[in-house]
Amino acid sequence: MTSLEYFSTRLPHFLEDLRSLTTIETPSGDLPRLDHAAAHLRTLIGGSAEVESERSADHGPLLRLRRSGVGARVLLIGHFDTVWPIGSWQELWRVEGGRAFGPGVCDMKGGVLFIVWLLRFLAEQGLEHPHIEAILNPDEEVGSPASRAAIEEAARRADVVLVLEPGTLRGDLKLARKGSGEYVVTVHGRASHQGASPELGVNSVVEAARQVLRLIELEDPAAGTTVGPNVINGGTVSNVVPDCTELRVDVRAWTEAETKRLDAAIRGLKPAHAGSRIHVLGGWNRPPMAVSEGSLELFEGARILGRTLGLELEWVRWGGSSDANIAASVGAPTIDGFGPIGEGAHERDECILIDEVPKRLALLTEVVRSLALMRQEPGGSQPD
Repeated sequence: MTSLEYFSTRLPHFLEDLRSLTTIETPSGDLPRLDHAAAHLRTLIGGSAEVESERSADHGPLLRLRRSGVGARVLLIGHFDTVWPIGSWQELWRVEGGRAFGPGVCDMKGGVLFIVWLLRFLAEQGLEHPHIEAILNPDEEVGSPASRAAIEEAARRADVVLVLEPGTLRGDLKLARKGSGEYVVTVHGRASHQGASPELGVNSVVEAARQVLRLIELEDPAAGTTVGPNVINGGTVSNVVPDCTELRVDVRAWTEAETKRLDAAIRGLKPAHAGSRIHVLGGWNRPPMAVSEGSLELFEGARILGRTLGLELEWVRWGGSSDANIAASVGAPTIDGFGPIGEGAHERDECILIDEVPKRLALLTEVVRSLALMRQEPGGSQPD
């Protein structure tokens, strides 16, 4: 049985697994629900791979899957946390118009299940495959602070890294991603009575508003550099001059030079009012992911295999960041977007295209299986 036949005939079963995982809500940092999802994933994986769990007290369980093979070392990466607070979706799962909707169905529980189903296929069919390691982590949506070391370590010993974030609606793979970061800019002023003695106060909200305008001036649209002062919180009641306001600022850039420019500028913010003080925390949590010779070579192989499945693959540069940025930063040939085709990530209409699932699963499978033919270079490290 071909991989495409296997996944096509089992599509209803895949969708049931996806429904069961999607309806376990998993906002980043919600440890009981993340534990529940990790336990459910272990059940779905069954005996198709060795499973180890590593736990962070703040961010929850990371699952590490291994299946020994021949040839190359392949690292697969996915995450099962989502951006959605509990109760964000009244209906946690629905199928409509050939699409499956739900919180995290596209970003990226569908991709996590691609890993599970790939391992299941290989175990059931008894086919030759490369050495496979997979990391399923619980903190990608907040920058992978607890998972970063595990991803870097695994990527350093991998010959190839495939990340299971969704492909574009055209089915494109992602060979380059912007770097991303978050800064917390805290503006300190001085409280006073708004009616009796406003002249004694220093309004932190007004100062923060001035800093927002300065932050926006740091953008460089031509270079693709964005600065998003997207969250602001300050003040207590309307008759008190506020003494503290906090800005949370999202930053994105294609190049290391831009990341350094922005970092210096944000840390160098100066108060517009002499009585104000500014304190900056945070920084870049994912470096830019550039196209490499290794990723281009890997893509060309995937393009050829895709044609046998009726897919005409292209690659794109993508503005969002992911764990692919971390893996690529240690020099591993990395491609992202091997998950299901979908849209609406971080939006209320998040969904995947159901009919495309078997082909995308088959593409992942055939790319992974082809890497069993890759051998270590003479003198290079050999698989354990």
